[in-house]
Amino acid sequence: MDIKISTEYIKLDQFLKWCGAAYSGGDADRMIAGGQIHVNGTEETRRGRKLRPGDKVTANGADYSVK
Repeated sequence: MDIKISTEYIKLDQFLKWCGAAYSGGDADRMIAGGQIHVNGTEETRRGRKLRPGDKVTANGADYSVK
């Protein structure tokens, strides 16, 4: 699923809420800390990771592309 952002970047925890993969900020933080999130094919544990257009996120078995 393509998710369009209107800024230069978006933080990973915010992105998970924006795309609907996480219900809340706390939920996003738990998913990230638990190793459930991959960015560009690599496990990501930093909730403040900056995502830019072209990045790909996998969460809950779904793939999201930042546009």
